[in-house]
Amino acid sequence: MNELTIMDTTLRDGEQTSGVSFTESEKLNMAKALLDVVKVDRIEIASARVSEGEFEAARSIIHWAESVGRLHQVEILGFVDGKTSIDWIHAAGGQVLNLLCKGSYRHLSEQLRKTHKEHIADIRRSVDYATSLGIKVNIYLEDWSNGMRTSRDYVHFMMSNLLRLNIGAIMLPDTLGVLNPDEACDFCREMVETYPAATLDFHAHNDYDLAIANVYAALKAGIRCIHTTVNGLGERAGNAPLSSVIAVAKDKLGLDVNVEETKLNRISKLVESFSGVRIPGNKPVIGEFVFTQCSGVHADGDNKAQLYCNDLLPERFGRIRSYALGKTSGKANIKANLAELGIELRPENLKKVTERVIALGDHKETVTVEDLPYIVADVLQESIEQKIVITNYSLSHAKGLRPAASVSLTIGERRFEAAESGDGQYDAFMKAVRSIYRRVNKQFPTLIDYSVTIPPGGKTDALVETVITWRLNREFKTRGLASDQTGAAIIATERMLNLIEIREEL
Repeated sequence: MNELTIMDTTLRDGEQTSGVSFTESEKLNMAKALLDVVKVDRIEIASARVSEGEFEAARSIIHWAESVGRLHQVEILGFVDGKTSIDWIHAAGGQVLNLLCKGSYRHLSEQLRKTHKEHIADIRRSVDYATSLGIKVNIYLEDWSNGMRTSRDYVHFMMSNLLRLNIGAIMLPDTLGVLNPDEACDFCREMVETYPAATLDFHAHNDYDLAIANVYAALKAGIRCIHTTVNGLGERAGNAPLSSVIAVAKDKLGLDVNVEETKLNRISKLVESFSGVRIPGNKPVIGEFVFTQCSGVHADGDNKAQLYCNDLLPERFGRIRSYALGKTSGKANIKANLAELGIELRPENLKKVTERVIALGDHKETVTVEDLPYIVADVLQESIEQKIVITNYSLSHAKGLRPAASVSLTIGERRFEAAESGDGQYDAFMKAVRSIYRRVNKQFPTLIDYSVTIPPGGKTDALVETVITWRLNREFKTRGLASDQTGAAIIATERMLNLIEIREEL
């Protein structure tokens, strides 16, 4: 009873996020990552009958899962529709059906317009037919949470009758995200204690921002399988995020999980890329800023005795702690960031640099660790020589032809030229720069993220800020500001080239 099972439904319920639609290749890659890398116990990959594309994606995942002995971990949502859903799943090669049944009397009477006994009879026929094809059946009790609130007798009628059938798990969804933690605990405990032989899952939605609190309550009540989605994707406000469920289950309840928590950040980034839904910067465990300390007091306390660290250590999740630069920075913040760059200052100069960073932060300037060498040089009345200069460039984009770029680059005293084509003007530009760097045998970073921002309500002549995230040994960002998106990106790229040069000399 101390082991928690995770059923991740990113590929099914997660894809029901508004504006999200995964390709067959994306679904296959996420399925492989979830089962092979992150090591969740089960995945729900599709809804039966949705589309031909959904069928092909399901078949592709099932073919891979069968080849690696994981077919029993792959599940598909189906409906009480006679043989239709079951035939769809059987044709795709699936072996596990999650059958969507009604968990509240209101859903039964208003949507299906059937009696209790008619619904059970329909379910029995579906279970018997699936079983005859070698398909295992789990049961979703849709709207179970409202059923427990308003039609508890109906829920118990369903539970007692379902347990007479040849089924696996009974899934208890808070379909509309209406539960509070007290209700979640009471309702789940009632199920656990009344039906001790049943295998029960809990499926939370986040409409009141209580999904994780309700998961905690369900686990306290004895539930040992939780449904999750990566990054909390899902209908409306989404589902319980995989990363948060793992952190809460392990740290707050001491439960054992099979999930590799060091891989959670990787799968979150992969799903962010495929879904197009950005992870909020303050999202627990996976957000960009959640392991960044802003206060100088915090940095000082960490430096002395890790006073501002909790059990959510970034290293657990494949991440690192950092210290932000801005108006709340203290000397400890600045010192920690300078040390990362290999720069050591005398106390009086450290004080001057700290004052400059605070002054910039007061004016709402974004200060990054990459800005520090420039700030240090400015404070010490030195100048950082631009050792890498993009002397000239020409970009072209014509209909029916691949975009092209010609680039002239000065490195020290030498000048180099290159011309390349690409999938876009900036892609062509980058290929030209990379070709020059290969010639001079210099390291070149990997582009991790590319973000473009214009002011709210901006017009066609608005300034554009482009922020690019790079990786070379570690991740860092550079930004450029111009009236043109590609121009801003090129400014950010030139700054990146010089930062690498500075770092090599330190």
